[in-house]
Amino acid sequence: MNRAKVGQYLSLAAAGVSAVVMLIVLTLWDVATAFGLNANIPPAVISLAGAGTIFTILYWFLDKHAWRWAPVGGWLKAPDLSGVWSCHGTSLKPDGSVDRDWTGTVTIVQSWERIRVRMKTDHSGSNSIAAALVCDEADGFRLLYNYRNDPKAGQPDLQSHRGFAELVFSHDRASAEGEYFNGQGRFTFGKMRLTKESA
Repeated sequence: MNRAKVGQYLSLAAAGVSAVVMLIVLTLWDVATAFGLNANIPPAVISLAGAGTIFTILYWFLDKHAWRWAPVGGWLKAPDLSGVWSCHGTSLKPDGSVDRDWTGTVTIVQSWERIRVRMKTDHSGSNSIAAALVCDEADGFRLLYNYRNDPKAGQPDLQSHRGFAELVFSHDRASAEGEYFNGQGRFTFGKMRLTKESA
């Protein structure tokens, strides 16, 4: 879903909620005045009930919580992929034959606005630098990200490098398959398969 469009919808909702809140505040003020109470509305209350404040609250709520709800997430086309995934990888030779197999753990941290991918293996760890999530109605959800990989201490044969990965998640979001390519220090490529372990 186009984020600008979501912002427009949130602006309209914020304006509506702000109008309702102001109506309630003014009604309470009229009631208090009718009973002879000297009620003054502090400017801070008027400011807090403004559309800008309501928009900020709505956006925060959407980014942190609401997008995870099935109806909202479906409308936004933003699946919840966060959690811990077991990864089985296969490095390939240029002719397509298997070079070696490896395993790791992938942790995905996600809000509606951001997504971070962290992988740990026995010999190194990587963190995503940038990531994007694409809704592919035919295949499922596609996660594209580039990363920086740093070897653990005591791994003289490994060098820090950067790479790119593309993963396609199944419709039930219980598994994913994809490919990776490394460069700038380690020229390798291969395949990955992820299986969901926990949320």
